[in-house]
Amino acid sequence: MIVYDTCVLVPAPLRYLLLRVAEAGLVRATMSDDILDELERVLVRDLRLEPASVAQLRAKLATAYPECTLPRARYASRMGTRLPDPSDEHVLAAAHASGADTILTMNLRDFPVEHLGGIVVKHPEELVIELCRRSPKPLVQILRAQAEVLRNPRMGAHGVIDALASAIPGALPHLRSL
Repeated sequence: MIVYDTCVLVPAPLRYLLLRVAEAGLVRATMSDDILDELERVLVRDLRLEPASVAQLRAKLATAYPECTLPRARYASRMGTRLPDPSDEHVLAAAHASGADTILTMNLRDFPVEHLGGIVVKHPEELVIELCRRSPKPLVQILRAQAEVLRNPRMGAHGVIDALASAIPGALPHLRSL
């Protein structure tokens, strides 16, 4: 089980890829109520997306991935781990409550190993590289499907890979070799 931290869900191309990877059963993923709340705030405040469209995205995530959404009541009592950034405690609490063995985040420094209780922290590049090695055919299908739904602008699977460049540049050579 992997907890997707908010930061890996903010870039739309990476969010789509990670959600489809979970949907395909290549990983078991979870997102907590607090992670989804934070995602809404970041998309509206920092990326200046329309609140109505962000609320619609949140509703779609809850509907499409109900098994991946961890209610606050299931992890709230586990908060208080004294991470360097207290605003990250909900992520670790959700990981413990869901039985996750991994937190997927771009903020590796925010989760020092001595506070994790055996949970591994990975950058999404690591996960994508693992998937390139372990499940190349399903990953190619996901990239093609991602390309098919993009309409503005239209792009092929190579365009989708290029769109992932800012979030997971280290994984690009592996994706391009598929």
